[in-house]
Amino acid sequence: MEDRMKRLVLAALALAGAADALADSQFKLLVLAMPGKYHYEYIPIARDSLEKLGKLHSFDVTYTHRPEAFDGDLREYAAVMFLNTPGEELNPAQRAKFEAYMKGGGNAIVVHRAAITPPDAWLWYEKLVGRRVGVHPMLQTGVITIADKGFPATFGLPERWIWSDEFYVTTNPYNVTIQPVLNVDESSYDPTKIWPGQVARGMGRDHPVAWYHRVEQGRVFVTTLGHNGEMYRDPQYLGHLMGGIYWAATGMGQSGR
Repeated sequence: MEDRMKRLVLAALALAGAADALADSQFKLLVLAMPGKYHYEYIPIARDSLEKLGKLHSFDVTYTHRPEAFDGDLREYAAVMFLNTPGEELNPAQRAKFEAYMKGGGNAIVVHRAAITPPDAWLWYEKLVGRRVGVHPMLQTGVITIADKGFPATFGLPERWIWSDEFYVTTNPYNVTIQPVLNVDESSYDPTKIWPGQVARGMGRDHPVAWYHRVEQGRVFVTTLGHNGEMYRDPQYLGHLMGGIYWAATGMGQSGR
């Protein structure tokens, strides 16, 4: 009888602990991170950092390299992150599910390589990103400037932030309106420095490297920063990413609006 009571008490405590853990979680984030030809070393580092952010800020992270995650019910997630993994990796049924998720009020975060997708391969996803990525110069050190001081993805950054990355050159073939969050100062690096046989040109004064906008009924945050694994250990970059996650998942945090 005494053993039975002990088991009941332990079971009740376990249930209480599970309920507390569930209650403490603010939201769920789905992260799709598939290894590619140029991006793979970041995966374990980014997973560790995002899971630590989840513990610190009380949200759950489902981190996967399998696009089959999109076969399930996406409505349980406050936001979906494409981490160096473009939407072209989804099959037609999974693409339709993601579109339905956004139309139902879902939210998205697009990071670095995920912004690059073959032109006209999935028009809807290109419009979700908001810009078409053309060439990108070699990874260089440059100066990032803040375009929107009231957006959470800028709160931990200095006015002029020395950062090394591939500063993507983008175009806007579908006339999508975006709200720039960060720009790169093209006078701080060589926007023409690229591999033999390719040609790169700068974008001039307005060269956004992070932005946000609304698609369907949802929020979309895009950062083209985040090329290599070590960046996912950098506190300022992780603060930038966390600000985008926070806004996309909750719609909160903007100031001056």
